[in-house]
Amino acid sequence: MNAGKNAGGPAAGVNRLDWLREMLRIRRFEEKCVELYSGGSIRGFLHLYIGEEAVAVGTVACLGPEDAIVGTYREHGYALARGVPSGVVMAEMFGKREGCARGRGGSMHLFDARTRLYGGNAIVAGGLPMAVGLALADQMQNRARVTCCVFGEGAMAEGDFHEAMNLAALWKVPLLFVCENNLYAMGTPVALELAGTDLAKQAGAYQMPAASVDGMDVDAVAVAVRAAVEAMRSGAGPFFIECRTYRFRAHSMFDAELYREKAEVALWKKRDPIPAFRERLQSEGLLTESSWGEMEAQVAEEIREAVKFAEAGTPEPVSELTRFVYSEPCP
Repeated sequence: MNAGKNAGGPAAGVNRLDWLREMLRIRRFEEKCVELYSGGSIRGFLHLYIGEEAVAVGTVACLGPEDAIVGTYREHGYALARGVPSGVVMAEMFGKREGCARGRGGSMHLFDARTRLYGGNAIVAGGLPMAVGLALADQMQNRARVTCCVFGEGAMAEGDFHEAMNLAALWKVPLLFVCENNLYAMGTPVALELAGTDLAKQAGAYQMPAASVDGMDVDAVAVAVRAAVEAMRSGAGPFFIECRTYRFRAHSMFDAELYREKAEVALWKKRDPIPAFRERLQSEGLLTESSWGEMEAQVAEEIREAVKFAEAGTPEPVSELTRFVYSEPCP
């Protein structure tokens, strides 16, 4: 049994040191993006995942390679956890052809067919109907796959959310709804947006099983997701999970962040999922200071190489700007 594997419990047969490494990779990647954005290498919109890493890592760890993931515009963490190379993700952020979407998607539209990462959707709740379609297609073709759709609590005020929940429940498709409840829909507190703030209860309106978990605890996320995925593979239909989490940065790099108190942010940072999980693994005898230092060094080197790869990439030629665009008039 390798170090970091549980004999039982939430992560049986899984190397939890890999989870710590994945959360650290996402954090360092995002921190580098702040630096590069400030220097002008990354342009457009940039929505950071700092603080929410436990949700992506705990969720993706419980999905198989044939399962699909549909995300939001805050999806860098899912791309990295899913296995899209960090250099390829960074190249996409730079708008280079070597990116996962040839530089045409950028930060908000990461897409990778190889890993079945179906976006990156800039429209709030825009990915939910597509996720229903993916799950329905698998069901109709008797493929033992699950689709995971990730969204923020702000999406729950949109019509697409309720239509997707209704159809998923009606058709009993294998669709996992993962709500990343970070308490703010852009700058609007959840209590000023939704009449009912017990989000898991909304699933009851569609006769859908649901759970609420601590989204700052990667073990807790994995326990809930694994149970839901196993049930769905047995034909149980869709499942809803609310992950209560928090973004440590503003909504986007353009956000002045005038809607929440600094003291609130500081309080949530005390629950940072990375040092909390690091301390847990140390207390379990699975991590030493030396191995943590090695992990930090390996991740730092990976991020340096990712930036080099992106910087050495090539822009899309002007001659190909209309490629992949249907511009011919219909006959």
